[in-house]
Amino acid sequence: MLTKSLTLCCLLALVLPTLAEVGWWRTAQFYQIYPRSFKDSDGDGVGDLNGITQQLAYLKEIGTTATWLSPIFTSPMADFGYDVADFYDIDPLFGNMEDFEKLLERAKQLDIKIILDFVPNHSSDECDWFIRSAAGEEEYKDFYVWHTGKVVNGIRQPPTNWISVFRGSQWTWHEGRQAYYLHQFLAKQPDLNYRNPKVVEAMKDVLRFWLRKGVYGFRIDAVPHVFEVAPDSNGDWPDEPRNEYVSDPEDYSYLDHIYTTNQPETIDLVYQFRQVIEEIDQELGGDDRVLLTEAYAPLDVLMQYYGNSTHNGSQIPFNFELLSNINFNSDAYHYSELLHNWLDNMPADKVANWVLGNHDQSRIGTRLGADRIDATNMLLLTLPGISVNYQGEEIGMEDVWISWEDTVDPQACQSNQQEFERLTRDPVRTPFQWSDEEFAGFTNGSSTWLPVSDKYKLVNVKRERGIALSHLNIYKQLRALRDEPTLKQGDVTVNAIGPNVLAFKRSLAGHKSYITVININDDVESVNLDSVFTELSSQLSYVVVNDKSARRKNDVTYANSVLLMPKEAIVLSTI
Repeated sequence: MLTKSLTLCCLLALVLPTLAEVGWWRTAQFYQIYPRSFKDSDGDGVGDLNGITQQLAYLKEIGTTATWLSPIFTSPMADFGYDVADFYDIDPLFGNMEDFEKLLERAKQLDIKIILDFVPNHSSDECDWFIRSAAGEEEYKDFYVWHTGKVVNGIRQPPTNWISVFRGSQWTWHEGRQAYYLHQFLAKQPDLNYRNPKVVEAMKDVLRFWLRKGVYGFRIDAVPHVFEVAPDSNGDWPDEPRNEYVSDPEDYSYLDHIYTTNQPETIDLVYQFRQVIEEIDQELGGDDRVLLTEAYAPLDVLMQYYGNSTHNGSQIPFNFELLSNINFNSDAYHYSELLHNWLDNMPADKVANWVLGNHDQSRIGTRLGADRIDATNMLLLTLPGISVNYQGEEIGMEDVWISWEDTVDPQACQSNQQEFERLTRDPVRTPFQWSDEEFAGFTNGSSTWLPVSDKYKLVNVKRERGIALSHLNIYKQLRALRDEPTLKQGDVTVNAIGPNVLAFKRSLAGHKSYITVININDDVESVNLDSVFTELSSQLSYVVVNDKSARRKNDVTYANSVLLMPKEAIVLSTI
């Protein structure tokens, strides 16, 4: 049971530069757009760049600092853009380069920074690099990972037992090259060979190109997969050990991936990418460019992504502690422990970030319950550092059930009718719900690439704008509160007050303190905040409430007896 509290030492503020000196991103609100599902401007049922441009004002309305776009590059769409055929151009499904430049221009007018999704681990098998590599062209023959395999009892087999994230072998035979190529994901996503310096430089050039176009950084996809263990002197690799708790030999979790993920060279590659960012900062000036890295990895590995004494790394190594580990039955001690995991282990001069949803994970309202949506957004927006929000979480969108027949996600399609619901990511990628009009105002066409939620007439931006305590308006109140100096620069103290109540205090000398209090479960709770926090005034004022609250904004309560309704989430301030 976790009872300790955490106070980020005020002394750090004496040695750290001010926020204005160290960068806009340190207290930024990032918003992930899944372009296929955000807004369709041309009626084909698929979202596009012009649709994003049309709706950028909405991002400004909810206080977005920067938005990162899931892949928009040229792609055959085997994995909906995560299979890039041309790293230097826009896929026609989303528009063209002129459309992208208009998006950048409009974003600049609104002071919203555009972040692109960068997929370094692999390309599409339709990429020119792979075609040339498969043909054995000298310049490109080692751009990918190739092996002739091994012969057992006269039968040629893949060189290792490695299993793809999307099921089955990581090796596919290429008849033209007369060799197997490695793919940690789909067969149409061959892995690039980062032990070839030419590949490293080619991908750095991709970064430079888009930075010079005017983007402010990259979310780097699937970082742990970029390197495999180095081959031995014969050019061979070891098999990976079996996970005895999984019985399906086609399933990714059947093996323990000690040779194909989280290799030490991966960390250095991130440092090299950061050097490119800093090089462009020097070349172009202006606001900092940033790296956001996606890695589901052990905590001690994630902390290395921040950098070390000699190298800067990713400013924002995604913090998936809550996303990966909180479930419907988690209690306040579990929440508190996971918050401490990041804050206690983070290097002293770095900034925390909080990620509670994305295009690969079940939505908050489905995963934790619709009556915990406001509480989760309070966590996201009142904890110190950087918030990362996935489109639709601010209005309380939930997963949409999609049948096996209508499933399009390759991760699910490569399984079977019994397993697909466990694997599919379609339910979290459905069209954004703008209004109660047909297809939720997403398109004026006759269909959508994925079904629209049947809840769209109740859960949509237009309707929620007019409801005082809607998820959207609570989110907007929380976002406005983040501009207070205490929430930008203040220390944090985190405590579980029994199994049902999580509370944390933000404080800054000379300013009001703010206390977020969340009743996770279905009992009425009376809590004594004086028992866990110091230097509270005896009376506290309600700053943000949700629709479970019996009290209203600006009401006053006593610190030693705060009454909480079931699933109530509030922000209080000292008076």
